[in-house]
This record gives sequence, structure tokens and C-alpha cells, in this order.
Amino acid sequence: MLRRLHEEQPIFFSFTTKNKAWAEAQIKKYPEGREASAIIPLLWRAQEQEGWLSKPAIEYVADLLGMAHMRALEVATFYFMFHLKPVGRVAHFQVCGTLSCMLCGAEDLINVCKEKISPNPHELSRDGNFSWEEVECLGACSNAPMAQIGKDYFEDLSKDTFAQIIEDLADEKLTTPGPQNGRFASEPKHGLTSLMEYESGRTRFNGSVQMADDFKDTIKRIDGAETPLVTPWLEDTKKTAKLSPMKKPKTFKAPKKAVAEDLSRLVGLGEKAKSALNRLGIFYISQLSGWSAGEINWVYSNVSGAVSLNRLKNFVEQARNTKN
Repeated sequence: MLRRLHEEQPIFFSFTTKNKAWAEAQIKKYPEGREASAIIPLLWRAQEQEGWLSKPAIEYVADLLGMAHMRALEVATFYFMFHLKPVGRVAHFQVCGTLSCMLCGAEDLINVCKEKISPNPHELSRDGNFSWEEVECLGACSNAPMAQIGKDYFEDLSKDTFAQIIEDLADEKLTTPGPQNGRFASEPKHGLTSLMEYESGRTRFNGSVQMADDFKDTIKRIDGAETPLVTPWLEDTKKTAKLSPMKKPKTFKAPKKAVAEDLSRLVGLGEKAKSALNRLGIFYISQLSGWSAGEINWVYSNVSGAVSLNRLKNFVEQARNTKN
């Protein structure tokens, strides 16, 4: 299917202050020179902010990542998750039309969209508040028919419940997402018939619906202010910067008498870690027992991700206990 940019484009796009901070944090997930790897999440956040991807938004993201505008345009036009024309100001409805949903009544939902929103998909309602489209499988087959509205799934829909949701949104009323027929998740409609021990102690809604209900932002576009910005990857970077100076420990070109000790005697040390240590010239548990913090850091930096720093420290501790 040919996808082109909308004929009417805004003059300018810029992230909100909080979305800009979010975007800059995402870029730092990737090594220097690989910032373009953040293209999809940044385009998605731009779409969340405005509702659709305009040419200025695509070029703005490309500039943030140091990419040619054409490269960003290639990504935006390839993935159908990106809307290249304006969608409803209040909500965009994505009705699943694949097998399970079609058999369970998706055509009725599409007819509701045609009646209450617009005769054709990707067209705005008269007031500009709503738009709709039919999409391929959204992975909620056990709750068919369903539709995605904004960020959330509305499942177990009927013609009447779907029409009511549209009317509620038109009246600025939020409808709780998830199953619309009283089900908790995807269990039998009349209750569990197995795994009965999981029936008690649950929350009012399933995890996804509970979060939407807690935040009350079902159809609200993301502006970066919903939750605090959390960047654990930057914390890891700070910790790495504080590591002791690296020092290469004593290693061997080959095991003595061509016989290496079985390092997997250390609890949790698997074949991957064993092979990585052997490649560095570490063949004996006694080698680990005397490592300083700097030597541990050197090994950690050279095992190519085969073992975490905390796990490596644990191996050293085990080696010292073995020696004693």
C-alpha cells in the first residue's frame, strides 16, 4: 500500500519540554554513533504528542538523531503504526478485522464507526474529534471482537457497547478499558473452571486495565508528565564511571600441563562464563581468589557480557572461601 505524507502540513514541530527530556534520555541508551537506533521510539513519542506524524515532526526527530531526513521518512512510511495524516482530536479507533474478531462481530463495529464517526476510514468526524480504521490482528483473539482506542484495548465488544463508548467519549466521559462484558481478563465468561486458587485476592481489574484506571489517562496523549522519568541505564553509566581503575590480573596462555580446572564448580558459573574466562587465560579457581577490585573490573570489561559484574564478584568470593 502506497503511503504518502498528508497534503496539508504544519509549519513547525517541537517536543514539549518533558518529551524532549524523555527523548534525550532514550538516545543515551545507545553507543556513540548509533543514536539512529532510537528512531522508532522517538517517532512514536512525536506521534503520541500530536496524534499523527507530520513532515516537520519526522525531520525534527531526524535532526535530533543526526540522520538524513530521508532515512527517517523511510521508517515513518514503512510502519503502519505511524499515522501520516491527522486523526481525531479526542480519539482514534482501531477496529481489529482479522479472523477471530470478524467471526465475532467486527463488521458490526465497523458499521458503528461508519455511522457515528465517518463513512470511510482515515477520515475525521465532522467535529474533528474522532477518526477510525480497520487494522490487522491486535493479539486479543480470546476477547473478540475488540478495538484499540488511544493506548488501551476495549474487548468483548458488542454493537451497542461500542456505540455507547463513542457516545461517552463525545460527552467527555472516560470509559474503563478492558473486557466490556464483565470478564476480568480472558477466562470463561461465567468464571474460572480451572486454576480456581487464583480466583481470590485479585484486584478489581486486570493489570493493564488497573493501570489505565489509576492514571485516568485512557485516551490522553503522552506529554511526558504522566510519570517521573526513570533512566536506569544512566544510573548504570554513573556506577561504571565510579569503578576502581582497571588492572589486568595474572593470566596464562594455556592451562598447566594442558589441564584446566573446572570453573563450573563455582555455583552459578555456566558454560558461557567459563568459556569467556578461559579465553582470557583464566583456568583456575585460585586465580580468582586473589583479584582486587580493579582486576575484577578488568575481567568484567573483557568478558563481552558473558557475566554480570555482581555475579563475577560472587565468583571471586566463592573462590576465596574455597581457598580458605
